[in-house]
Amino acid sequence: MTVVLYIVGIVLFLIGISISIGLHELGHLTPAKRFGVKVTHYMVGFGPTVFSFRRGETEYGIKALPLGGFIAMPGMYPPLTATTRRADTASGGDALHAEDAVGDDHLGDGTAEGNTGADVVTEAPRPRKQRRGRLFENTMADARDFSNQEIEPGEEHRTFYALNVPKRLVVMFSGPLVNLVLGIIIMAISLIGIGIMAPTTTVQTVVECAVPASEAAQRPADQKKSCQDDDPLTPAWEAGIKPGDDITSVAGVSTDSWDELSGVIKQHAGERVDVEFTRDGRSQSVNVPIIAHESVRVDDSGRPVMNADGTPQTVTEGFFGVGPVQERQPLPLNEFPGAVWEQVSGVFHAIVTLPVKLIDIAEVATGSKERDAEGLVGMVGVGRIAGEIVSTDKFQIMEKAQLGLGMLGSLNIFLFAFNMIPLLPLDGGHIAVGLYEGARRQINKFRGRGRIGPFDTARLLPLTYVVIGLMLCMTALLVYVDLVKPVTLDAIFNSG
Repeated sequence: MTVVLYIVGIVLFLIGISISIGLHELGHLTPAKRFGVKVTHYMVGFGPTVFSFRRGETEYGIKALPLGGFIAMPGMYPPLTATTRRADTASGGDALHAEDAVGDDHLGDGTAEGNTGADVVTEAPRPRKQRRGRLFENTMADARDFSNQEIEPGEEHRTFYALNVPKRLVVMFSGPLVNLVLGIIIMAISLIGIGIMAPTTTVQTVVECAVPASEAAQRPADQKKSCQDDDPLTPAWEAGIKPGDDITSVAGVSTDSWDELSGVIKQHAGERVDVEFTRDGRSQSVNVPIIAHESVRVDDSGRPVMNADGTPQTVTEGFFGVGPVQERQPLPLNEFPGAVWEQVSGVFHAIVTLPVKLIDIAEVATGSKERDAEGLVGMVGVGRIAGEIVSTDKFQIMEKAQLGLGMLGSLNIFLFAFNMIPLLPLDGGHIAVGLYEGARRQINKFRGRGRIGPFDTARLLPLTYVVIGLMLCMTALLVYVDLVKPVTLDAIFNSG
């Protein structure tokens, strides 16, 4: 049965990530079609096609490997006649400046074209320019031909490069944006809909004796778990507080949450206060002395505040001696934006430090370093963790659902952040190209040099191939480490 549940967990993960990828590509598809771009393929996954159907001019389908997806739009690599097109706005659009086109978009083939309709001007080859870029010249030409092969005569206006810059940015940004929105929605379902385990004002445990932690640590092992005759009793123990009591106020201050209860007790160190509570539906009150004790001062993130000499700062706080019952409660709405920001900023920080983390993974692969449970995990590793979540008996169904949703939400936010890296073939690379092209056009317009054609994206193919190669190496490395030295669910919780 455990094996079956493990497989179910992996299948559920694959379904979840496939839906996320499909919605990402739908984010590209919808504005592209809205703007009149010809979209020939919409595919979820890579490799052999498992299932497909055609509706209109677009083939929709699912491929065997759920490791990504794509939509095919003619004109991702503009033809040379488009990239070198220029109309001189200063002369009413009638003059052609072939030399300016060469200066802006020349690829080393010795040819430049300016076009205001059917007119073409060609400049004589320049030997110095011919020698540049010969290594990738054929590759770039093939990329342009392949990108534009499904453009029928008269459909040039339906290509991706024919869109103005704002529309291209919308098409490319909408995919990652869908993942960001989906990640936030999943977080809302998990944190607000299902809720988080939080302390309440109901008493779970009552501490018998008040012994400073430093003193307790120095005691023999057989005395650490029991009180000694000369140990002072806690105020809660002396007052007869019992598990199940619900503390309603302290020192006349209503305590509707554990944070309020704890805060009031800390503020009344060394004072006698009234503590009101309910037991079996009846209200009761006791007057107790709050013990004053020294504790380490912490900042808002829970880290110790240090003095200049490296020692931790201390603060005098009150101690009552009760532990709270933990219950699942919706995250307050005013705290949700902070939780989203923490998740998104954490993912971006992980991407910024990706090279360092990959070096760590390489050391793990060579056996010179142990696997960090909080480090990088690939798709194979995440799938294994999903299988463990579903098959383990350590969590209730609601807890399993929340863990799964949390993992899927994090993956969607990662897809958003990773795709925003300004390198081709990622969406962020196309966005960067669009921003560059828009800025270049504005500069030319300001200088009165007229309108120029789209930037020749094919010129970036060498860099694109390097990025693809690095991504493949990263994927292979993570797959190997996830199989040989996997991160387990127990390791993740023990590390926390």
